[in-house]
Amino acid sequence: MDSISKLHFFNLPLLLLLFSFPSLSEPSQFCDAGIGYDESACGIPTTSSSSKILIKGGTVVNAHHQEVADVYVENGFIVAVKPHIHQVGDDVTVLDATGKFVMPGGIDPHTHLAFEFMGTETMDDFFTGQAAALAGGTTMHIDFVIPVDGSLTAGFEAYEKKSKKACMDFGFHMAITKWDEVVSKEMEIMVQEKGINSFKFFMAYKGALMINDDLLLEGFKKCKSLGALAMVHAENGDAVYEGQKRMIELGITGPEGHALSRPAVLEGEATARAIRLASFINTPLYVVHVMSIDAMEEIAKARISGQKVIGEPVVSGLVLNDSWLWDSDFLTAARFVMSPPIRAAGHDKALQAALSTGVLQLVGTDHCAFNSKQKALGIDDFRKIPNGVNGIEERMHLVWDTMVESGQISVTDYVRITSTDCARIFNIYPRKGAILAGSDADIIILNPNSSFEISAKSHHSRSDTNVFEGRRGKGKVEVTIAGGRIVWQNDELKVVPGSGKYIKLPPYNYLFSGIDKAEANYLASLKAPVKRTIISKA
Repeated sequence: MDSISKLHFFNLPLLLLLFSFPSLSEPSQFCDAGIGYDESACGIPTTSSSSKILIKGGTVVNAHHQEVADVYVENGFIVAVKPHIHQVGDDVTVLDATGKFVMPGGIDPHTHLAFEFMGTETMDDFFTGQAAALAGGTTMHIDFVIPVDGSLTAGFEAYEKKSKKACMDFGFHMAITKWDEVVSKEMEIMVQEKGINSFKFFMAYKGALMINDDLLLEGFKKCKSLGALAMVHAENGDAVYEGQKRMIELGITGPEGHALSRPAVLEGEATARAIRLASFINTPLYVVHVMSIDAMEEIAKARISGQKVIGEPVVSGLVLNDSWLWDSDFLTAARFVMSPPIRAAGHDKALQAALSTGVLQLVGTDHCAFNSKQKALGIDDFRKIPNGVNGIEERMHLVWDTMVESGQISVTDYVRITSTDCARIFNIYPRKGAILAGSDADIIILNPNSSFEISAKSHHSRSDTNVFEGRRGKGKVEVTIAGGRIVWQNDELKVVPGSGKYIKLPPYNYLFSGIDKAEANYLASLKAPVKRTIISKA
């Protein structure tokens, strides 16, 4: 039982369970390399094909612990994590990680690949976006399925087709854009058969994706009954619409009008409303892309009161401010347009502090990349500028430099906010988000003494711009291993379309623990209905 080639007995049931996870897309042998990708072979390059990898001498970091140890990988899984592994057989690729950190690959909880939005489609699809992610140390992401004419089934089928070129593991959230009995039934199918355990409700984008409070309540109730996590894009869409009209009336048509039309108070109001409605229904809530102090403070108050609320900042909100929106060059300013907007200086530091103290839990990107030509669709009217910025490739580096190098968080906290908490919230831990025997071999090696520089000229997104252009920092992902294959090493990316797997996300994560007891206590506290004697009138 001590052999490297076997798992410890404790982990055997886990390994059997992990092998049972289904895939919607099997590996395929075709090339669609895109710009800047390796085209040396149609298939997995020989340098990445070894099923056995031994990582020697690194500091292995999990969310709960770190230690100097070796990591042995075989057939896509982590087989052993312990000091001084020697006997591993032949055909083993050995990686020296001395002086470096060996960590779980990043999991990005918030992306939009091949997303049709505002009259156009994002530049990055399920191959180019994922390739960029792998170059930046992210080995899994969860994308948002948008219904087709309100149909969840049609939306899911559309995204199945879009994701066939995937080159790393991914999961799906589902948006809800209308409400009727068909949608209610489809939610059941999505959870019970399709592997979706979260549903997103847009409180913004009036006339397009926005839903009202009535639908929000119905959706929250259904999420609760299915053990699915309710998610909200929290901005007051009606007020934003009014703000947009006001800006146009004032003659403010440039990118700065976008931020001015949807101030932080509207994000705070919608966040507070969603939190209170979730409390009324007694279901957990996940607030996506928290961009402001206003929204963060509402989440803090709710968590202090004991409510189960998750807050997700995104990397653009953590490291940027809105000053670029006032740039005299339209295309420079337009590249920073996203919703909710990047806020004024001060919000970024407050969000960093909230992340470091646990008020906010994990970092996403809201990667939704449009190029200059697409952004120019709104050259005369900021309302027509496609909303979205990049981040899927930059997140791991920027979070390390901003949060770890500054001393705001520890290395174990870094693993927690970039990987482990996402795996726990979406119920795939410890399959993902851990360097443990039995876990998937999604691993990065980060050199804390190496530096990075971000540029549109060298990034792997298909977009011609980058909102983090010129940013330099310390802490570089030197190796990315996805599914047991080395896909990023020596600044070379070697990926294969179709090699990624769809990961089903089971319902009833840890946030639902205790919900039934809270419900019982609530019902017992009502002291109702009161039995009354009816006195008839003589």
